Amino acid sequence: MKEKIRNLLPPVLLTFCLLALWQVGSGVVNIEHIFPGPLEILKKTWELRETLFMKQLPSTLTTIVGGWLLAAALGIVLATLMHFSSVAEAMLHPALVITQTIPVMCISPLFVLWFGYTVEARLIAVVLSTFFAITLNTFDGLQRADREKIELMKSMGAGRRDIFFSMEVPSAVPMFITGLKMTLPWAVIDAAVAEWLGATQGLGYFSRRMIIRMDGAAVFAPVLILTVLALLGMAALGMLDRKCAGYRAEL
Repeated sequence: MKEKIRNLLPPVLLTFCLLALWQVGSGVVNIEHIFPGPLEILKKTWELRETLFMKQLPSTLTTIVGGWLLAAALGIVLATLMHFSSVAEAMLHPALVITQTIPVMCISPLFVLWFGYTVEARLIAVVLSTFFAITLNTFDGLQRADREKIELMKSMGAGRRDIFFSMEVPSAVPMFITGLKMTLPWAVIDAAVAEWLGATQGLGYFSRRMIIRMDGAAVFAPVLILTVLALLGMAALGMLDRKCAGYRAEL
C-alpha cells in the first residue's frame, strides 16, 4: 500500500502544480473567454452537465469504444494471418505501413463525403488510427513464443492448433494489451477530431460549436471529459494487464 502511494505521489503532485500554475496564469491574463482556468472549466462542465453527459457523451463513447474494439478485432485477425503465412506478412506489412502515412485529419473529410455525417465515418477514422499498433504488437507477441517449448510440444505429438492456443496466444497477450494501451489515447483523440470535422453530435462537435461562441471554458469542458475517460480506460487496462500477468505466472 505504501509503495502504491509512493508511486502515485509524484504524478499527483506534478498535476496539482501544473493546474495551480494554470489557474494563476489565467487570473493574471484575465481573459476568461480565451484562457479559462481549471476552476472555470470545472464550473462550466457542471453547468453544462446535462448537455455534455446525456446528449453528447453517448455519441463520443460509441465512436471511441466501437472503433477501438473493431481495430482490436481487425488487429488480431491480421496478426494471426501474418503469423501463419509468410506470404500474407509480405503482402500486408507494406499496406499496413501505408495506412499510417496519411493523417486521419486529412482523410476524415473524405469519409464525411462518402458516408455523410454518420457514425460509420467516425468509426473508420478511429479504426485507421489504431489498428496498426495493435496488429504489430500482437504479431510480435505471437512470434516471441518460446521456441524450445514449442519444439518439445511437437516432439510429444502436439498439433499446430494446440501449440497456437497453448503457447503462442499466451505469449501474445501482453503485447496485445500493450497495443491496446498505446492506442486508447489515439482512439479518444481521433474520435474527437472526427466529430470536430464531420458530425452533428458528440463532444468534439460541441467543442467546435463553443469556439464560434467564443466560450473558452465550454471549449475545454469536453476536453476535460475526454481526458478523464482516457485515464479511466488506461487504469482499467492496467488492472487487466496485472490480472493476465498473474494468470500467466500460474501457467
